[in-house]
Amino acid sequence: MKPLNKETAVKTQRPERIIQFGEGNFLRAFVDWIVWNMNKKTDFNGSVVVVQPIDKGMVDMLNAQDDLYHVNLQGIDKGNTVNSLEMIDVISRAMNPYAEFDAFMKLAEQPEIRFVISNTTEAGIAFDPACKLEDAPASSYPGKLTQLLYHRYKTFNGAADKGLIIFPCELIFLNGHKLKECIYQYIELWQLPEAFKQWFTDHCYVCATLVDRIVPGFPRKEIDQIKATIGYDDNLVVQAEIFHLWVIEAAENISLEALAAEFPANKAGLNVLFVPSEAPYHERKVTLLNGPHTVLSPVAFLSGINIVRDACQHEVVGQYINKVMFHELMETLNLPKAELEQFAKDVLERFNNPFVDHAVTSIMLNSFPKFETRDLPGLKTYLERKGELPKGLVLGLAAIITYYKGGKRADGVEIVPNDAQEIMDLLKQLWATGCTRKVAEGVLGATDVIWKESKCNLNEIPGLTDMVVSFLDSIQEKGMLETVKSIL
Repeated sequence: MKPLNKETAVKTQRPERIIQFGEGNFLRAFVDWIVWNMNKKTDFNGSVVVVQPIDKGMVDMLNAQDDLYHVNLQGIDKGNTVNSLEMIDVISRAMNPYAEFDAFMKLAEQPEIRFVISNTTEAGIAFDPACKLEDAPASSYPGKLTQLLYHRYKTFNGAADKGLIIFPCELIFLNGHKLKECIYQYIELWQLPEAFKQWFTDHCYVCATLVDRIVPGFPRKEIDQIKATIGYDDNLVVQAEIFHLWVIEAAENISLEALAAEFPANKAGLNVLFVPSEAPYHERKVTLLNGPHTVLSPVAFLSGINIVRDACQHEVVGQYINKVMFHELMETLNLPKAELEQFAKDVLERFNNPFVDHAVTSIMLNSFPKFETRDLPGLKTYLERKGELPKGLVLGLAAIITYYKGGKRADGVEIVPNDAQEIMDLLKQLWATGCTRKVAEGVLGATDVIWKESKCNLNEIPGLTDMVVSFLDSIQEKGMLETVKSIL
């Protein structure tokens, strides 16, 4: 079998236009795949220089293959099953700034560099006051970026057209706003010139983004078969779902049109949206993808179903999922109905992915905090707008409470809840009373243990306590499936 490198495969040389902090599976299967599509379908004509954000990483593996690798997309797209393999050739080189600091700083001197993209984990966008300007390099990602930007400013004498467009992809709400804050903190800490601060403010564009694609990573089970299919010994194959979404909020100092013209991902037919605010899209994802996940999992598990796909295809639980999604949670959002319905259909295709056996128990880790952020806001908004409680969401909450009782389900499978110890202890005490009303009131009123963020005593929501008690009683007496049937 051939090794994968530029001697054995075609690698197109293009101008280096993007600095990418991060070399992991997500960026390679998402951002670099998007750039590859832009090169193929538009006149973007750019390559990516990868910078390893920490001192240990994968750049040596990447460079050993001349930065070539394959992406294996799997899933259902508009009803069609997809299982594709494509060789991605957009990374020109990869470097470790801890070993190659001078080469890292010289990136700032390249006139054609225009973009910085990152995914340095949620902890990556953080201000570390221990970082110094003369560090080689600064340990934090915002510190490294500030070093790079300052060197670029000095190299080009503050030229307006040499500012950079910055897309952080870390999974933090308003990631661009937080990154910008950190850079301002370093400008102050390092006492950098006011003129540099003004150049950064006026001519660099830090955009908040929302990214969405499930990337399982290296396909250990199928790798031999994949290598035989592609004919290369590729040790960096990355597997991902077919669905992708990148919402990019234009920074306040650049227009949507200018941003889309410079980064023409939407012209390449990709699901990349340039918007004035990412907030409604963040809310849509949390509400219509994470929200149903959180309640379908205990309902499915207590109905004897172990996999998300099987839950969607079940004649009763499948109807429950549709009810929660289309008739309850969707009613609480403010984007156009057609757009929400399309997103919900895409979510269902993702839930039905034939290549991914997504265990419902894996979703149920820390179910109460998840319900608080993903489903409780929808429950309150639904009540406000409709004048009644959303039965599907309330049943989902009752199912979580029942799941935390532990024991065994009807087929003998053990129920093993997993959450913060104080939550586990509280539920154990409440269920020991043998009274479902005490259980419901205790859970709904646990503002210091369960509902820490909202600090809301849910017993004060009209009718909620009684409905939860009614569902808890029904689940104990008739079982989960019969209880689900009663609300359909």
